[in-house]
Amino acid sequence: MNATLLPLGRLAGFIGFLLCLVAGLARLAGMHWFAGFEIVTVLQIGIGGMVFGCFCLLVALTGSARQDSA
Repeated sequence: MNATLLPLGRLAGFIGFLLCLVAGLARLAGMHWFAGFEIVTVLQIGIGGMVFGCFCLLVALTGSARQDSA
């Protein structure tokens, strides 16, 4: 399970970070829409990706700690 959660968490966090970065730069450039979506929506999707990535990494970390103590 950890073999799946670690890369998934890293990928989700990285994509979420990129979406937040794109949303921030687009908003600083004065854009309100990006690819048919409002910038705030793109930012929220990015935040959700980072939260999902953190959750996956947290589950992987706690899972490996439980295996070490058993």
